[in-house]
Amino acid sequence: MEASSEAKESQQPFAGIRVVEFGQFVAVPFAAQLLAEGGAQVIKIEALEGDPTRRLAPIAPGETRTFISRNRGKHSLPLALRDPKAKPVIDALLRHADVALMNFRPGLAEKIGLGESSLRERFPRLIIGTVTAFGKEGPDAGFAGMDIVVQARTGLMAANGRIVDDRPAPGDPVSADYMCAMSLAFGVSAALLRRERTGQGGAVDTSLMQAAMTLANNQLIRSEERDGPQHREILTRLAEQRKAGATYAEQLEGMPSNRAMPMLKVYFRTYDTADAVIAIACGSHSLRLKFMAAIGMEDPGLTMDEASNLRGTHYDELASQTEALLRSQSSDTWIDLLREAGVPVSSVKFPVELFDDPQARANGMFHLLHHPSAGDLTVLSPPVRLNEGGFIAAPATAALGSETESILADLGFSGSDVDALVAAGVTLKI
Repeated sequence: MEASSEAKESQQPFAGIRVVEFGQFVAVPFAAQLLAEGGAQVIKIEALEGDPTRRLAPIAPGETRTFISRNRGKHSLPLALRDPKAKPVIDALLRHADVALMNFRPGLAEKIGLGESSLRERFPRLIIGTVTAFGKEGPDAGFAGMDIVVQARTGLMAANGRIVDDRPAPGDPVSADYMCAMSLAFGVSAALLRRERTGQGGAVDTSLMQAAMTLANNQLIRSEERDGPQHREILTRLAEQRKAGATYAEQLEGMPSNRAMPMLKVYFRTYDTADAVIAIACGSHSLRLKFMAAIGMEDPGLTMDEASNLRGTHYDELASQTEALLRSQSSDTWIDLLREAGVPVSSVKFPVELFDDPQARANGMFHLLHHPSAGDLTVLSPPVRLNEGGFIAAPATAALGSETESILADLGFSGSDVDALVAAGVTLKI
């Protein structure tokens, strides 16, 4: 029998946890949305004109696809943070909060009284989650940065291998931002668990740089004995190439890869078929054998010492033969054949195809959000599941300024107090 919504809410891991979100763009807002879907009460602090993403191609006044995608299940409070008259509101928010999340540009948190050391001293049970671009220490700590810049800085852009007009290019999804959001949510969860045991709050420190490097984890491992000398030679050559004006493609040719040539050229890549592109992933010797058997080809390298073939033309020729063969039949033909053989394979999908994808639908990866002003929207469900309704798809965040009075009343401000704050330009209400 289906459990009641009240029973489900009681099983949510963050029920009773109060979160104040001082965030914009992606990492902090999405992390806060994850906590809200787990039952937390999230108060999102916005500028009086609203979060910047409210103005990116609106589909209703103050509502955009971008804003809605990472701001569900929250209570919005417009607040002029830099106004000294806002300090009593900020203090009241933090006194009632369990978690404060922020991604201010370097130095701003300290200027407005939200520096980590000050908050930890004043609110010892508070968990402070911060996102910076490059980390809090080091020569780049004071610099601003966003996803594309961080992808470039960390090697993730190069590792992804996307090239447009002979230049490296990021993918459209802001992957470092979303990885950082997941890391932040995990860190806050860990800090809450530790507080249950010790009674003490703490500081969760995440950065876009670390998140991007985590996504490139497979390539960021070095044997100091085996790889160190080679890497030093590569860096010397790279400096010479750049000084001589070498193109990015020329520089790329000299970069090492942790993937062996057979993987790159034949077994871990995309192929054209007669009607669409498919991707195959043969990450083990047994899968490579299954792939060759399924398509009716042979790779003598699979029965030999693989290293003996790495510098020859064998895999160039095998790749050409495989490409020609796969172009001769439809994608469905090859997908059915390879799946039957146990080889991981898929056609390359466009995002628009996912909304009606039967696999996504069968697993509840989307849900229909009834938005009061923007209409019905299909949005992603919480990315993690916990039995007994641990995470529940959250409703739309109410319109900017519509909950100001109720939020401030919960914090102990009277109606006349709220009117005075509105009159002073510290907040707004509708």
